[in-house]
Amino acid sequence: MRPSSYQKLENQVKTCEFPLPGSVAIIQPYVFPYLGYFQLLHAVENVVFYDDVNFIKRGWINRNQILVNGKEFMFTIPLRKASQNKLINEIELVEKQLFIQKFRHQLKLAYAKAPYYHDVKEVIESVFVGDYSNIGDFAIVSILAVYRYLNMDLNWMKSSEEFCETKGQEKADRLIHISKMLACDTYINPVGGKSLYHKDYFAKHGIDLGFIESGKVNYKQFENDFVPYLSIIDVLMFNNKAAVIELLNNFKIG
Repeated sequence: MRPSSYQKLENQVKTCEFPLPGSVAIIQPYVFPYLGYFQLLHAVENVVFYDDVNFIKRGWINRNQILVNGKEFMFTIPLRKASQNKLINEIELVEKQLFIQKFRHQLKLAYAKAPYYHDVKEVIESVFVGDYSNIGDFAIVSILAVYRYLNMDLNWMKSSEEFCETKGQEKADRLIHISKMLACDTYINPVGGKSLYHKDYFAKHGIDLGFIESGKVNYKQFENDFVPYLSIIDVLMFNNKAAVIELLNNFKIG
């Protein structure tokens, strides 16, 4: 008899069995995303970067926040004719070199005295040297650069390359279809998706649906009060690799 929805997940979480065997996350690629994004990737066995869905203006695909003078500062990668009527992998970068030059200056002003500035600067520079046809690829490379820095592996693929035949399906149905194509019986989503996806519907199709939620995070940022939810860049600037990996494990699935 198949375990009830979440019985299997609960057992795995109790034994700290991560990544969860037979699990997948399907998520839009973000540029140097926040810690919670990496926790989701860390929790699952397979990652599908959802790059053939509509771009979201004023979302997190091409922008994020760093710490400047003790406050959040938004950086934005300029795009050519970005529109919510286009797919993520259809939107090109524009004025890339101008952005890179400006961002280097911003990072130096913000983090030159951070303990891991020089190491993290090299991680960021490794992303800048690439030639990208679209913002989705740029974002994916930024994520993979962090994984390389942490000496961690990521089993990933792009929806536009591996699952194009699923396009046109309803949101939940497409996620279920992709999960089954990967022979995964567990789908993990950010906690913000609770209003969009329902466990009963996924369970009816043989998929356990889980929602990941970050634990409380606090680390030293110079002498300032802690500012949460910044780009992974900030986490890397102030924490050694072992501490970052410890933070990656600070979540729960429910």
